[in-house]
Amino acid sequence: MTILDLIGNTPLLKLDIDGLKRGVKLFAKAEFTNISGSVKDRAAKAMLLGGIESGSLTKDKTVIDATSGNTGISYAMICSALGYKVRLCIPANVSPERKAFMKAYKADIIETSPLEGIDGAYDEVQRLISESPEEYFYPDQYSNDANWLAHYNGTGKEILSQTGGNVTHFVSGTGTAGTFTGCVKRLKEFNGGIKAVMMRPDSPFHGIEGIKHPSAHVRSTFFDESLADDTVDISTEEAYEMTKLLAQKYGLFVGISSGANVLAALKTAENAPSGSVIVTILCDGGGRYLSNPLWEV
Repeated sequence: MTILDLIGNTPLLKLDIDGLKRGVKLFAKAEFTNISGSVKDRAAKAMLLGGIESGSLTKDKTVIDATSGNTGISYAMICSALGYKVRLCIPANVSPERKAFMKAYKADIIETSPLEGIDGAYDEVQRLISESPEEYFYPDQYSNDANWLAHYNGTGKEILSQTGGNVTHFVSGTGTAGTFTGCVKRLKEFNGGIKAVMMRPDSPFHGIEGIKHPSAHVRSTFFDESLADDTVDISTEEAYEMTKLLAQKYGLFVGISSGANVLAALKTAENAPSGSVIVTILCDGGGRYLSNPLWEV
């Protein structure tokens, strides 16, 4: 066994949250149990191994991509384990903890304008590649089909197995939309009646790290918004409150996007019929956000 074998097959947790509609069950995939601590391990593993298998990624090239943090940590961890160099372009306002994780794996970090978010990091990657195309292997998590296929073949398949095929709703936010796309395609292939609910920040200027607002100009080439049967808008403030509640009342110390996902799932449950089985994603652990104001007493 290698550390890459510790990616995927994450537990499905039953959440008995106050306010959950009677007769509805809520479950969450504990993606923080992946080896580097987030759901992004799945896509990073698939994209990097795909590059190695195709011959596009060789030891004389540097892996480069734009990231808001978690994919970068996953890239850095896997590249460290396999002996590849990695350069990551990240918005300067990414949490210090995420930066520290990447640096711990010896990643080369380039910080871009916090005002431009992930879009600015993406533009910087394009500039660097245009200057020295032969130097880099660019997985491009926003257009690499290996991203969503990692969830089609992994996360979505696991949800079906762990719920005995009884899942009725899937709720998740979208960053690159790999998790949402892969899971929804797998679930709807099994049962077209399963409802796909997309969690969205309610403002372009939000604090739900890793989740994109529809106004962002960098969009995944593989993401089709028509996959979503419904959307639930979540504010940064209510995502913070749910994240704190999960830690302080239910013992789940997870990230802000996880709190937003759980809240969106609870809102989905309000209109779901009795007997519904709702599944959402706990994207990462809360230790990556300790410097966030939400933890200030």
